[in-house]
Order: sequence, then C-alpha cells, then structure tokens
Amino acid sequence: MTETILITGATGNVGAEVVRALPDTVQGRLALRDAHEGQSLADTPHQLVPFDFLDSQTFAPALRDVDRVFLVRPPQLADVAIFEAFIKVARECGVQQIVFLSLQGIERVSFVPHAKIEQAIIASGIPYTFLRAGFFMQNLDTTHRQDITEHHDVFVPAGKSKTAFIDVRDIGAVAAHVLTNTGHTNRTYTLTGSELLDYHEVAYVMSEVLPFDVTYSNPNLLHFAWRFWRRGIPLGQVLVMCFLYTITRFGQAAEIHDDVEMLLGRAPITMRQYIEDYQHNWR
Repeated sequence: MTETILITGATGNVGAEVVRALPDTVQGRLALRDAHEGQSLADTPHQLVPFDFLDSQTFAPALRDVDRVFLVRPPQLADVAIFEAFIKVARECGVQQIVFLSLQGIERVSFVPHAKIEQAIIASGIPYTFLRAGFFMQNLDTTHRQDITEHHDVFVPAGKSKTAFIDVRDIGAVAAHVLTNTGHTNRTYTLTGSELLDYHEVAYVMSEVLPFDVTYSNPNLLHFAWRFWRRGIPLGQVLVMCFLYTITRFGQAAEIHDDVEMLLGRAPITMRQYIEDYQHNWR
C-alpha cells in the first residue's frame, strides 16, 4: 500500500529537496500556504494542499490519511504553542512518524523553539526522527547572497570559528530516506558536512570559483543586526540569527558527525562542490 507523507515547507530550501528525493512509490502531500506557491509545482505528481501554521483549521484536512510528516519550523514563528496544536492534531489523525528538522547542538540550548518542539513531539507519543542539522551551505546563496553579490563580502558575525557546513541536498536525501525506510523511529541524527571551515576559508573557496574575489569582513553583532533589520527581516528572526552566530563563535558548530555518510552510503557534498553547483546565484 502506498504511504502518504505530508511535507511542510515544501517550497523551501530543505522541503523542496525532500520532495525531489521521495521515491515514486510514495504519495507526497505538499503543504502550501497560498496558491502562488503552487504555481512552481504545477507539474508535480504529488498532491497540493492548503496549509498555514497560523490557521489551525487547515491542520486536519492536510493531515487526513497521512502516514508520516516532515516538519519544518518557519523561521518567523517562535510560538511553540502553534506547533503543539499541530502535533496534537497529527496524533488524532493517526500519524505514525514525525521527522522534524532541528538544529545541531540543540540539546545544549533547551530554551530555543526547536528544543521545545522536540519535547512536544516526544510528549505526544508519536514516533519521531530528529534531524539536527548544522549550518546550511545554502544560507550563502539566500540569506547572505546580497552581500556576496553586491559587496563581495561574506557578512557573518562568526569570528574565527569553524563550522561543519551541510548542503540542504544532503538533508533532503536523509529526510526522504528516514521517511521511507524502517529502523529510524525514536532516533536522533546530527547532520553535518565532512570538513570544518571558518568563513575566511569559505571566502577563499568562493574566490577560486567565482569571477571575483570574496572577503570575510566578520562584522560585530550590532552592525550585523542593524543591516538585516534595515532590510526588513523581522527583529525576532534577526535576534535568533545573532544568537546562532554567537554560539558558533564558541565552537557550537565545530563538530563533524558521520550520520550523513552512514545513512546515505556516500560522503556529504563539499563546500567547493556546492559553490561550483550554485555559482550562478552570485553572478
């Protein structure tokens, strides 16, 4: 019997990669906040359903007859009660597994939303798989693209710290794997790349691949927060970014784990490969 998997954040960086990695034997149900999002998925073989974390009336229709859920917290939503309500409906609808995209090192910072959502899933009794991912390589061509393109600068307040960056294509492949294979319930995996790099080294690799030199200015937190707030990023989201880069300075992201290779049977995508594949985004 074909299983149905609800993918939240289906048009986002990670969700889109989960959708691409789903095998043909799976019926995907792609949760979309508005019809405009669905225009880019017009040719998908998967079902499109209206869904909004801020509208609890959309929960039950989206979850009806769903076997498994890939859950992503939208960065602008910090109210854990929203996710508790969603998890409650998932349990009532008989969901058999929630695969939650969490954060690397979350077990050491229990007050952030991801940690509280993990606890809410555990308390619900729904079998879970937590994917605690490191910093996305794709942050460089999304969140930080403007500074790299316009100023040739990696504008990140991370000091000299090292990070085991992860490509979202690897996260999507892992998520699809644990959603469609047995033996992964009530398990936690930490997803990182296979190399530790500081942002000076990232800028160096970008300079080798791109047709211009890239530097790493290492701004202070106030300068960073002010620039991103002025760009229209919600203050709460800016503060979360500042917090994550602050703990990065203390080595929070400087850990390599082999879960990606263990689950996929291959090495993670490297930073150089990512930059070569995505170089058009900075041109």
